[in-house]
Amino acid sequence: MKTTKLIDATQGLKFTESPRWYKSRLWFLDIYNKSIKKVSADGALETVLELPFMPNSLGFLPDSSMFFGNAMNRIIYIWDGEEYRQLADISELAKICLSDGIADAQGRIYVGDIGYDFIGGSEPLPGGVIVLVRTDGQASVVASNMFFPNGMVITPDGKKLIVSESLRHRLTEFDIKEDGTLDNRRTFAQFPGKDGVAEGICPDGICLDAEGAVWLSTVEQNVLRVKEGGEIIQRIDHENLSFAVMLGGADRKTLFISTSKSNDIMEVLQRPTARIEYVKTDVPGAGIP
Repeated sequence: MKTTKLIDATQGLKFTESPRWYKSRLWFLDIYNKSIKKVSADGALETVLELPFMPNSLGFLPDSSMFFGNAMNRIIYIWDGEEYRQLADISELAKICLSDGIADAQGRIYVGDIGYDFIGGSEPLPGGVIVLVRTDGQASVVASNMFFPNGMVITPDGKKLIVSESLRHRLTEFDIKEDGTLDNRRTFAQFPGKDGVAEGICPDGICLDAEGAVWLSTVEQNVLRVKEGGEIIQRIDHENLSFAVMLGGADRKTLFISTSKSNDIMEVLQRPTARIEYVKTDVPGAGIP
């Protein structure tokens, strides 16, 4: 099975993240371009917002507004289609840099903090957290001791959150309680690798399908489909490294993949190689995002 290029760096892309299928378009962050963009299934690309900061975390709320984060200042914003406003400053809770984030069906936002200064080259530490931002902007830490919390999904019943712990080489699952807090932390899938070391399978962005399997990007030249327990049931190889995935399209059977030859910021800015690729799958997407 081979992927097909949808858009690439020749159209100005630098590094794409957080793809979300919404209103017949794939919305995504172009992080190092400091922008939010969307693309149709036939490749028509549009810039939605240009920002004065590097964004991370992206999702849509029940009222159709969009949220996104200022990655380095750790602030969550809401965009109503015309202007954006601050919802929550979570810089006292998220200490380093925002990673991925999603919103549930009640409009509560879950967002990760990487937990160590990966840009400055500090030693990787399991200091990451997940912050819950409620609809009124009140925020609290709902999971700690995370080793680079990254991609997130919520199951269709709204009762479970699965998150990549990239440098723990695993997918971790929580129960979502009625008040939005997280409980009963457990391993959904463990992969080869040593804590804090990049060698091994490092899950990044993820999405869920209707059979309960998780598609995950690996920061390698492939994406994987895994069952609960860790069995790898499908693998798709491609030229670039993978950083995020999303099941979308009219039938939610198109797997979109954010790829790049590198995630080094200087290399990306000087020689961008970003692509969004896609491949058809047999099982449709499910849950959020």
